[in-house]
Amino acid sequence: MNTSFPERRKQLEMLLAQMSMTLPGPLGGFASLHKESVAEGTLSTKVKELIALGIGVAVRCDGCIAFHVHDALKAGATRKEILETLGVAIMMGGGPAAMYACDAFDALDQFEGRRGAELNRSRLT
Repeated sequence: MNTSFPERRKQLEMLLAQMSMTLPGPLGGFASLHKESVAEGTLSTKVKELIALGIGVAVRCDGCIAFHVHDALKAGATRKEILETLGVAIMMGGGPAAMYACDAFDALDQFEGRRGAELNRSRLT
């Protein structure tokens, strides 16, 4: 896949900002819901972002992958924690989730700035 997840995330942020000018009620409400939902509480922001990523993969949302891989890393999630999250998402979502987990794996490499990951994966096939 040739998706740049950092670019996709920036594009979605821009589109959401533009759309919020036209739909301030729904998008303002969603922004508030998001902020409160991932705030530190009994569960940490990191854990909540990992949950959101797992759900995003299981329901096959590429935009969710772009946001929640980034936000999980920002919240302090490790590569291993994200990979385990992908494993749970695959268990819950089956084959289609496995395909979206591949996208999340690619996004993880991109947000971590790993170089040559695509080349190394292509050598395995």
